[in-house]
Amino acid sequence: MCGIVGAIAQRDVTPILLEGLRRLEYRGYDSAGLALCPERGCLQRMRAVGKVAQLERLLEGVEMHGNLGIAHTRWATHGIPAERNAHPHMSGERVAIVHNGIIENHAELRAELEARGYAFHSETDTEVIAHLLADLLEQGLPVREAVRQGVTRLVGAYALAVIDPQDPECLVVARSGSPLVIGLGVGENFIASDVFALLPVTQRFVFLEEGDLAEITRDEIRIHDATGKRVEREERLSQLSSSTTDKGPYRHYMLKEIFEQPAVIAETLEGRVYKGRLIDESFGHVATELLDRTRVVHIIACGTSYHAGLVAKYWLEEIGVAAQVEVASEYRYRKVVVPEDCLFVSISQSGETADTLAALRAAKDMGYIGSLVVCNVPESSLVRESDVALMTRAGPEIGVASTKAFTTQLVALRLLTIALARRRDLDAEAERAMVEELEALPRQVEVVLELSDAIAEMANAFADLDDALFLGRGAFYPVALEGALKLKEISYIHAEAYPAGELKHGPLALVDERMPVVCALPDDPLLEKVLSNLQEVRARGGELFLFSDRHVEIPLDRYQNLTLNDICPGTAPIVYSVPLQLLAYHVAVLKGTDVDQPRNLAKSVTVE
Repeated sequence: MCGIVGAIAQRDVTPILLEGLRRLEYRGYDSAGLALCPERGCLQRMRAVGKVAQLERLLEGVEMHGNLGIAHTRWATHGIPAERNAHPHMSGERVAIVHNGIIENHAELRAELEARGYAFHSETDTEVIAHLLADLLEQGLPVREAVRQGVTRLVGAYALAVIDPQDPECLVVARSGSPLVIGLGVGENFIASDVFALLPVTQRFVFLEEGDLAEITRDEIRIHDATGKRVEREERLSQLSSSTTDKGPYRHYMLKEIFEQPAVIAETLEGRVYKGRLIDESFGHVATELLDRTRVVHIIACGTSYHAGLVAKYWLEEIGVAAQVEVASEYRYRKVVVPEDCLFVSISQSGETADTLAALRAAKDMGYIGSLVVCNVPESSLVRESDVALMTRAGPEIGVASTKAFTTQLVALRLLTIALARRRDLDAEAERAMVEELEALPRQVEVVLELSDAIAEMANAFADLDDALFLGRGAFYPVALEGALKLKEISYIHAEAYPAGELKHGPLALVDERMPVVCALPDDPLLEKVLSNLQEVRARGGELFLFSDRHVEIPLDRYQNLTLNDICPGTAPIVYSVPLQLLAYHVAVLKGTDVDQPRNLAKSVTVE
């Protein structure tokens, strides 16, 4: 993985490919490359380690152009970041391919192909596909048939784009487990792993489904499903514009997305609440039937989305709904006991997270009453394959470290909580109180954002430190987990989070004057217990960095504290997440890291 772009047109497609790669940079990658077919029988390729800008520098003054081409940004899975491992991969001059995913049987295929005389120049699993297809093409098969037969030999996940220089009027693509979209033009067509890559050239898209194979010319697309049957897939008009992914006046995408949170939270609520009540019908007909039957909820997610699920567990259990939250990659590999009337809930920003998608597919045969996904991308695989989709409406999130996607997931999960509470005799007054808390969120987050400069000052204390500890109790424990994750993701500071009551069971041994301890202090029933835990930190010389409600009195001798205005109890975990995002951001800026594209990470994890 990580990003695919391709085009076939009457014009030179090189600028289209490069712009598409630039628009996929947010996904995280370590190298980039492109391959062009300038004329029948000829392939040109250029690859570079590093950013797309490095690839562009290599192309300066080089005659590379063509009406057919593919391009890729790679995030290393097999083989180190190096030019030899960068995509596109070729088999001599016979074929060029780009690939997202992982081929699990690459070792046995490599041995077979080496025995047939094919020489390998990389450590990747992808080069195996290039030689496999070349072998089939040399047998006289047309490129579509070669791809059709070739993918039957592959075990694993893939999104493939293939060009054969002997057939320069055709681009062939296939997908299984990794997303791929076709962009429609006039006298030209495009492919990509993400619609954002193609927004400058089209807003008309066709999303390939699992097992699809497509043959694309300038004037036509022909799609065959996993059985080989010719099929039509729905054309969709994207509401996104190419300017949606601009940074605007902000230094980084992450900062822009943090400051977009009041607006996107309001968008998440739009049409779903009115005059103090939840509009149950906004969830859809199928959702109503599922929620009527739901007595237990299993939540499956990864990373930041998993932390959102952990917060939701507290909310759901408060209303009497049993809830279990699991990391998708663990859920898949154990025997799961599914209680009666249990709803499967997945959470994903991209809707393409490989482990979460695989968990959903496995869950279909486990006895759940149905599946609901909380997601930000309407066209994604998780949305298409779930019974019900609760969209977060956060808009494109470019920064690898999730911010607005996380808070809108929490808002959506709070709406789900209210919907289920209604089915447990939630009275109108209590419902009004919960809805009004949600409606107050945009303004409350705006007030927190006004603390950005003060948080930047607080961040100075972290600039030369290597470790940090985050604490929380109740629903603020997963908020602490998310705060620690943000800090480690973008500043590379080792950060851990614990329930505050667990300090004396081990983590307290780490506390000294170089171990900053970060904690949210809402005015809630657990406040006194948390303050007692913080006393333990101060007694051992630990430095405290606190975010507290204005009514909280802090009986400690030394600490840094920023005060938040009155925060509603039910939605407090959402509001307190925002200063932790800002803290991580400002620390990363001080440390000079790549805030939007942190090392070793990808935005959409489409491999296991």
